[in-house]
Amino acid sequence: MDNLLPLFAAAQTAAPALAQTPVATIDAVLHDLAAAVEAEAAFLLAENAHDLARMPDTDPRYDRLRLTPGRLAGIAADLRAVAALPSPLGAVLTEKELPNGLQLKKIRVPLGVIGIIYEARPNVTLDSLALCLKSGNVCLLKGGSDAANSNAALVANVVRPVLARHGLPAAAVTLLPPDRTATAALLAAVGYVDVLIPRGSQSLINYVRDHARVPVIETGAGIVHTYFDKSGDVDLGRAIIHNAKTRRVSVCNALDCLLVHESQLPHLPALLAPLGESGVEIFADEAAYAALVRHYPAPLLHPAAPEHFGTEFLSLKMAVKTVPNLAAALAHIARYGSKHSEAIISQDEASIEQFLNAVDAAAVYANASTAFTDGAQFGLGAEIGISTQKLHARGPMALEELCSYKWQVRGAGQVRK
Repeated sequence: MDNLLPLFAAAQTAAPALAQTPVATIDAVLHDLAAAVEAEAAFLLAENAHDLARMPDTDPRYDRLRLTPGRLAGIAADLRAVAALPSPLGAVLTEKELPNGLQLKKIRVPLGVIGIIYEARPNVTLDSLALCLKSGNVCLLKGGSDAANSNAALVANVVRPVLARHGLPAAAVTLLPPDRTATAALLAAVGYVDVLIPRGSQSLINYVRDHARVPVIETGAGIVHTYFDKSGDVDLGRAIIHNAKTRRVSVCNALDCLLVHESQLPHLPALLAPLGESGVEIFADEAAYAALVRHYPAPLLHPAAPEHFGTEFLSLKMAVKTVPNLAAALAHIARYGSKHSEAIISQDEASIEQFLNAVDAAAVYANASTAFTDGAQFGLGAEIGISTQKLHARGPMALEELCSYKWQVRGAGQVRK
């Protein structure tokens, strides 16, 4: 940790100044960052190609690591979207006057120094720093070695020049070395880091939670279910299930397990036909397997084993479980879910209301794809992660979730008896 202490100390020193930086300056920085991403696109893609060359394309992380012209354009759009959002800082959450004349205000303030630990996701570099800057926070970025070239290129060729041009301290955004010693140092940075946010696999999140000496906001893995109710519409369900499973298989809001009401088994082949066309492997329980056999591509259909339930596949694989009623679906989700995103497809309003109210998850859907669990899709500009815990923040975390608050108290000489 000793060799990183100067970086941690610089970040701590930069925090008060960044918190007082005018919103107009931060917005100008974000717009310039977006322009720099576009201007440096060829170089960024070339550096990303070096990272990709070290990872087999069969690795579930490959898609997360990969940058494309379209993804870079999306990153630039997100930066501009964050710039367009109102600043959360200084917002008055509560205001009142006590009987003794004291005037109280509860206002939003930055958390301070935020450490973000993530894996093969170079887009997280810019999403995180954009949200941190807009919420007045300094960020310490600890990306994985798989994305070392991509992250270094983003910070050196995009971030540093823009910060310098606007007179912001270089320590406002610091990319730490990609090795594990930097992770250990960040976990132990008591007095320098206000909060850590791990973003990645369940093993990474567990490691950070179990070893950190500074506060942690967990962004959990997504073991995602969709329940197709006895009143579910097949055409509606077919489109929703296909989108939730195949839109992007390597992300945490992708569908992992379809729960199907037993009365809908005759419709299961039609419901899953688009998945067969997309090459999705199905691990079906006995009843669902019997309904699908000879109707689903044989090489893609397998009997389910116990371990297929409660698995985050991050690939073109999905489990199917037959349930007798809504209560059984809720029980299955309670046992195997990760409190991330869950959905019901139903035309029965009572069932929908029961599902929405009973499921314990950060995002609960009725008749829509879980692919929408995303900060940008929720109108937050971007996200620094999706929290599955219940303290401080839950669901997609953006500007407001990167703030704390303080009480401002104005008096006229009051003393307490």
